[in-house]
Formats: sequence, structure tokens, C-alpha cells
Amino acid sequence: MSRLHPWRRGKDAKPRSPWARGRVLAALAVLIAGLLAFHSAVPNTAVRLGSLLEAFLPWLGLAVPVLLGLALLRRSALALVALLLPAAVWAGLFGGLLLGEGRTPYDFLVVQHNVSDENADPAGTAAALVDSAPDLIALEELTPVALPAYERALESAYPFHAVRGSVGLWSAYPLSDVRTVDIKPKGIGDGWSRGLRSTVRTPRGDLAVYVAHLPSVRIGPRGFGSDRRDESAHLLGEALGAEKLDTVVLLGDLNSTLDDRGLAPVTSRLTSAEQGFSFSWPAGFPVSRIDHVMARSATVTDVWTLNATGSDHLPVAAGIDWEPER
Repeated sequence: MSRLHPWRRGKDAKPRSPWARGRVLAALAVLIAGLLAFHSAVPNTAVRLGSLLEAFLPWLGLAVPVLLGLALLRRSALALVALLLPAAVWAGLFGGLLLGEGRTPYDFLVVQHNVSDENADPAGTAAALVDSAPDLIALEELTPVALPAYERALESAYPFHAVRGSVGLWSAYPLSDVRTVDIKPKGIGDGWSRGLRSTVRTPRGDLAVYVAHLPSVRIGPRGFGSDRRDESAHLLGEALGAEKLDTVVLLGDLNSTLDDRGLAPVTSRLTSAEQGFSFSWPAGFPVSRIDHVMARSATVTDVWTLNATGSDHLPVAAGIDWEPER
């Protein structure tokens, strides 16, 4: 009697159960769920793998529909059930950001924008920001050549402004106690200045406003290059922690998402809106919100993006509620 080779299935062999197929897909689903739920456990050693994962964490959810399609093709009940796990974890982490309920009432409107040092239309960019009628406008990547154009375009609506290095703040209310915030990492030469702090004298009282632009990060052979960004975030966090005024608003390009543990010195002291992804970069096809509005002793009610300008970032607008309990 001839023997069947072990890798051949006989005509009378029973098909595998849907619960026995798709074990690899099920394992991948569990892995995705684990990365979403326990992303802080991913080591952040030399290559900064943890920060890289957290910078794009919401996009990990795209693995769910991909695995779903493969599970349906494989006719695997096991994989379909396993996919409920990453879907539930993603919904728990980010589902609330999708629940838009319209604009929440706010006391102040602010706009944050990295205008790009290659912006060919600074006057048009400034005019676009004025159209939204914010109380405060924070700008980064200001250049000596473009600065006069921004000042001319904004001066009528915002008679009070301060510039330190490449960052600036324009206000409808008087400014005082303006000073540079030193967030320069070691190894960067003189002339690098990307932080300022000012007291804004509003009708509701004094407000400490910080404008900051943290160093860029790079993805290369050595991993996620965030050392300088993280050092700058630490310095900014120290400045925020030492702030004497109770109510603080931070507007800035922090060069990562708020999930990134490298921004913990800042995110542990301030809060942001709980709704809306509002991806701001890159302007042509936004995949990440690295431009932020955060606050202490006040509530950032909503964050949304404005129309594109001549920058590679989208402007970000936010409502600030002075009374968190309202």
C-alpha cells in the first residue's frame, strides 16, 4: 500500500476548521493590541523605538482593517475574534477624538502656526490667520527677511507683539514681562532662540503665554533622532514648572504628538483638548499633529486646523475656557 507524503492532503482529508486557520493573523492582532495598550513599555534606548511608535500611534489602527481583509480571505473565525482586541483598544485610546460635538464655548481664541522659513507669501499667510479673528497668534520659523511683512500685516488688528529669535506672539491685549525662554540644547551654536514667555493682560486677568519651537527629529540609520528635542522639552518643562502665574497657555511646534514620552516634561504639566485629531503636518497630506495648544488652570476646549497657507504646516486654532469647571 502506497503512503501519502506528509505534505499532501488526501482526497478524503477533512478541511481545517475556521477556528484552526489564521493563527498567524490572530497572533498579529494580539501583538497590535499589545503595542497600542502598552506602548510605554516599548524600550526607548539608543534608537528611540518607543518615541517613534508613539509619534504615529493612532496610525497603528490601520492594521485592523488590513488584518480583517486577510482574515476574511482566510475564512478564519479565530483571527476575526482576535481582531476585536486591537479594535477595542484603539477605540478606547482614540475613539473619543472622533466624537465631534461642535465647538465648545470658549473665552479666548488662539492660533498657533509654524509659518516656515521658506514661506514665499508671509503677508498672505498673516492675512489668513487674521481672518479667523483670534485673540492671540503665535508664530514660529520667523526670519529677519520675512518678519517686517508679518509685522505690517498684523499690526492693525494686533497692536501688541513680541519676538524673540525665530518665535513671536501677537496679541489683541497688552503684553508685559516679555522674556526669552532658554530651551537651547547643548551643542547648538549662538543665535538659536526658539522660546519666549509673556504676560498677557486680558479682561479676565493676567495670563502667562509661552511660545516654543522644539528641535526637529530625524529618522535615520540610528533610529529616531530625538535627543535634542527631548532635551529642549526638558528645559521647557522646567520653565513651565517655575511659572508663578496660575493660568498658563503654551502655543508651539513641539515636533511630535502628545503621546510621545519625549514630551513628558511638558505634557505632565499641561493639558490639551480631548477631541479631534487635527493633524497639522505636512500640510499637503497631514499625518500628525505636532503643533499644539496646551494650558494649565484653563481648558483647551477644542483644537482644529485652518486652511493651508504658504507653509508646510497647517495653522492650528484652539478655544481656551478660563473656567475649567464650566
